[in-house]
Amino acid sequence: MAKATKDGPRRDDGVWDPLKDNKADKHAAAGQPKTPQTESPSYRLAYADEEFLGREELRPVRLQLELMKAEMMLTEQGIKSTVVLFGGARIPAPGQVPWAAHNEVQRNSLTAASVYYEEARKFAELCGKQSAAFHHQEYVVVTGGGPGVMEAGNRGAAEAGAPSIGLNIMLPHEQAPNRYVTPELSFNFHYFAIRKMHFMMRAKAVAVFPGGFGTLDEMFEALTLIQTKRMERIPLILFGEKFWRTIINFEALAEFGTIAPGDIDLINFVETADEAWKIMVDFYGL
Repeated sequence: MAKATKDGPRRDDGVWDPLKDNKADKHAAAGQPKTPQTESPSYRLAYADEEFLGREELRPVRLQLELMKAEMMLTEQGIKSTVVLFGGARIPAPGQVPWAAHNEVQRNSLTAASVYYEEARKFAELCGKQSAAFHHQEYVVVTGGGPGVMEAGNRGAAEAGAPSIGLNIMLPHEQAPNRYVTPELSFNFHYFAIRKMHFMMRAKAVAVFPGGFGTLDEMFEALTLIQTKRMERIPLILFGEKFWRTIINFEALAEFGTIAPGDIDLINFVETADEAWKIMVDFYGL
């Protein structure tokens, strides 16, 4: 049986090119006479109509588009697995003034926390070197793409000569991509849920540094997926045991009965990049 063919623009190899076809349609529409009919919103091509795509009823389509765009582009880049770095956007690099501090206590705390920026950078550099052994298809560093610990992660990978991913999200602040994200792997999201899916879909490890609500949300998301076996168990590494045990009483949850005593074993506490990397080496036999 003969295969169906499409008329319209084709690539150099003769295959129909839908992208060129879409561009041709939009160009043709733009060149049509200006009449009440062609100027009507109803006449716009659906995929080129931002007002239409932004409607409440189109949310399922927008969710699907956010899921598919990053997935298709990561697949095209050959990326098979990632190492996820979560952590505070407000943690400065060593020597920098904490831009988010509102008082002296916060300024001192965030200045001291710059050690985590450095450990995140070192850990990402180790991941980047390992990734090179897999042609940068495995153990690719992924962060939220912003400043602070996220910047440190992308920076460490770049210093190792490795690509890294940034999954930014539209926020009132802190949302611009840092300069170390590989441009071809820099993504922007509207929906937190879809962004979280991309963090977890390829993860071979999750490293969590001190942070705020967003970091806590991401950490518990990962813990819950592992606890409920919705994803395979992977190393979940928390940097800064004192910080984490100060803000979360994991043992109290187990004593109360809302988690199993063994659930605490899903967490690995470390202080340095070398300690975290040893966990990775032991877990995967690297």
